[in-house]
Parts: sequence; structure tokens; C-alpha cells
Amino acid sequence: MDVELPLDRVTEWVGARLPGAGAPFSAQRIGEGVGIANVLFALRRDGHVFVLRRPPAVKNAPSASNVHREWRILTALEGTPVPHPAPLLFCDDADVIGAPFLIMSFIDGFTPIGTLPSPYDVPAARRHLGLAMADAIADLSAVDWAARGLHDFGKPAGFLDRQVARWMGQFETYRTRDIPGLDALAAWLEANKPTAQPPGLLHGDYSPFNVMASPSRPERLAAVVDWDSATVGDPLLDIGHLLARWTEPGEEPALSRLDILDREGLPQRKELAARYAERSGRDLSALPYYEALSLFKLGLILEGGVRRAQAAGDDSGAADTAATVDRLIRVARLFARGERE
Repeated sequence: MDVELPLDRVTEWVGARLPGAGAPFSAQRIGEGVGIANVLFALRRDGHVFVLRRPPAVKNAPSASNVHREWRILTALEGTPVPHPAPLLFCDDADVIGAPFLIMSFIDGFTPIGTLPSPYDVPAARRHLGLAMADAIADLSAVDWAARGLHDFGKPAGFLDRQVARWMGQFETYRTRDIPGLDALAAWLEANKPTAQPPGLLHGDYSPFNVMASPSRPERLAAVVDWDSATVGDPLLDIGHLLARWTEPGEEPALSRLDILDREGLPQRKELAARYAERSGRDLSALPYYEALSLFKLGLILEGGVRRAQAAGDDSGAADTAATVDRLIRVARLFARGERE
């Protein structure tokens, strides 16, 4: 289901609160995304560019794609070392465009997947990019979330204890099949929960797909984006997610379609883990658990696409999504068994 943007209503609501007042807005959809992803538009008026972000027409779960949640986290990140889009305006009146939305700064950068352009066409720059990805979430884990107005954000107590039951419960709401190895993985995750570490902010879906590389400074990301899954919990889930999807030579990719193709120069997982540990001061001795948990969670989220494709009569799409989920669970079990480090 496509989403339209009523520019006249946006113009009226924004008024003079952004530069270019009096001139009309134009809008262009940014990215194709997936049916359950938040929708972005580049807003332009009088030479100024902004980004409007709103929920999708269809949600995978009631708590998904929460733009108010994203607004709160972006506001809290102002003045921290974590690269992010600057929050500009938030509208909680769904009558304006049909859903709540936020407007944020436009980021000069690009999503680093596939074949990377200059300056990342050389190994040294790709190495800087990989380390910058680890740096951003290490800095995020150190943010004083309570002091920045997020004292009621998430439920950090018992965060790991809830994860398996939460995602298995969501899976049951759209279950159409048995996923190979899922029950064994869930049992391993329940039996091997590490000791909880001090809570911190986590992005919740951290990978190259949700960062923007700088066109001029490989040593620092232009921004981390898509914050609607952010919460306060165990931040090691972010580094686990990044590394679980970080493919090394000779390995089966966990999620190949959102990968960097030329991997020469990119740091290995062990290097990224060491960088994160040094910068964050956190204990990564249970890292395989977080890698397995991140793919378990991602697989069960994507499984909702199997049900949607079947309902739409798209048997090929359902089969493709099921194969992706099966691979995620298979790779998660490699981490759990210590067969991938």
C-alpha cells in the first residue's frame, strides 16, 4: 500500500517554523524500503532540504515504526558524539497527513551497501568505515540516557530475560510453518543468558543498512538512522547484530542483499569487537550469545513477511522470505555452537 503526502497540509502545519516560509514545499520519496518500514520524503522549499518521516501504511506489530519514539531518541542524542539527524519538528496530530510524523535534518551521505563509491573504493577507507560503525554504537552505549530525559524509556530491568518469549510470542501471531532449528535455538538462548550488564541505549536494528557513510570523512559516520526500534536495555545487542551480519571470506552471508560487496580492507569481526570493547569498556565475553539472539530476533520479524506474501497470493515472495528466515536461524545456530566467531 503506497503512502501519499498532502503537501498543502504539511505547508500549513509547518508554517514559519522552518526556513523558507512563504514558498511552497515539494516532496520526493526517499528509498523504496519494505512494506513495514517507515516512509521518508525529502522536503524542499526555497533551497532548503529537510526529511519527513512517517509510519508505514501497514505495521508488523502495534509497537513498530513509532515515530514519537524516534523523536525522543533523536532529541536525547543532541550534543552527544553519536552521529544522527537533527530533530526539527514533531507532529502528533494524525489528522494532518494521516499519521504522526517528524521532520529532521537532511544528511549528506549514503547507505553503504552493495558496491561503494569514492572514497570507499579503496581498502583503507573501507577499514575506516567499519571501525566507524563500531565507534558509533560504543558511543551510544555510553550516553547518560536517564539524564537526557529517557528515564522512562524502555524497560531495562530483565531485558534479556524477556527477549525469547517476546519474539516467539510475536511469531505465533502470524505463524504459518515450522522454522527449521528455531526451537533448538530458542532453547539454547533461554539456557545460556549471560549476566546482565549495566543498561544503556541501543539502536535495536544496527547494520550497514541503517547508517549513512560520509562522502568526505571515512573515519566517522555521517549519521546513524532509523531509530524507531531504539530502547534502553542491553546495548551489546547492537554490536551482536552488527557482527552477526558481518560476512567474512568463505562464509555464507546471514543477509546477503544488504551487504557491502567488496570487503577487502573491512575489519574482521574480532577487530570490530575489540574496537567496541576498548571504546565502550564493556565485557564482550558472551558475544556469541548476542550474535545468535540478534539473528533469532531478525528472523522472527522477517517471518511476518511470509504470512503477508501468502495472503497476497505471492507464493514466490513467501518462499524467498522463508528461505531468508531459514538462513538467519541457521547462521544464528552457528554462533550458538561456536562454529562461527
